[in-house]
Amino acid sequence: MKVIMHWKYGAARKPNAVFTSEWMDAQDALTIIDDLEKAGRMKEVEVSDELGTTWSKKELKKLLAKVEEEPQEATVYFDGGYQKNSKLSGLGVVIYYRQGKEQWRVRINRLLQELDTNNEAEYAAFYEAVTQLEELGVRHQSVTFKGDSQVVLNQLSGEWACFEEVLNQWLDRIENKLKQLGIIPVFEPIGRKENTEADKLATQALNGEEISSKFNLTANSRETD
Repeated sequence: MKVIMHWKYGAARKPNAVFTSEWMDAQDALTIIDDLEKAGRMKEVEVSDELGTTWSKKELKKLLAKVEEEPQEATVYFDGGYQKNSKLSGLGVVIYYRQGKEQWRVRINRLLQELDTNNEAEYAAFYEAVTQLEELGVRHQSVTFKGDSQVVLNQLSGEWACFEEVLNQWLDRIENKLKQLGIIPVFEPIGRKENTEADKLATQALNGEEISSKFNLTANSRETD
């Protein structure tokens, strides 16, 4: 969870000033607030999250305690592939996230028959990724989406206009779902070499190999140490 601090400096016979921080991790913000309070130079403090909600120090501590076991810091890789001859589409999604002190990875693919183009398959893969985030319980936070489809990412970000009705329907579905979940998307285009996990899953779907897995990266790291 990322936040911005707004705090008021003040002391007897000293000038007053209001400071605003850069975006930072909420837990780091609490640490800084504690330090400033010990110095006796903080009169007031507010913390704002990415959705514009404002929290006091007490409210923020309660919130962090509540969400500690919820999925956080999610990064999504997605890819879609379309075969003209078979008219089949393969979708691949990989999600990395933190839950408590554990790091997790979800890998899933889908085989669809009702799509018509590669761009539509890419949109469907993105929508599948958002659906998986919903099932994981990801809510009210920023999520980074990485893919090698310039079309999808630039149209979703508003950089490029979308003139195809079918793709606009997918775009609307995605935006509505993101809004419903309170997810703030961060779009990051990457090259195909950086998207090999999702690409492989999409290819496996086209080859009839169904994948659905959830893997504890932290536990596996401990076992191999």
